[in-house]
Amino acid sequence: KSNASFAFQIKEQKVVVDELSNLKKNRKVYKQQPNSNIFFLADRTEMLSQCKNTLDELKKAHQELENSEKAKIKK
Repeated sequence: KSNASFAFQIKEQKVVVDELSNLKKNRKVYKQQPNSNIFFLADRTEMLSQCKNTLDELKKAHQELENSEKAKIKK
């Protein structure tokens, strides 16, 4: 993946985390099934946790890509 791709995905995931964090507790959250237009009711807290984990993974992968690019430049 490119830096731009990671940057976009990180920004997108931050928006999702922010939106889920600011929802009222009684609001319903739906999760889209992969490769489908079907949505199922999901637990807000669980979804927030999953989205935070995804964000952390994206940040880590982005950092690893940047570090590998810096290492290539130094060679």
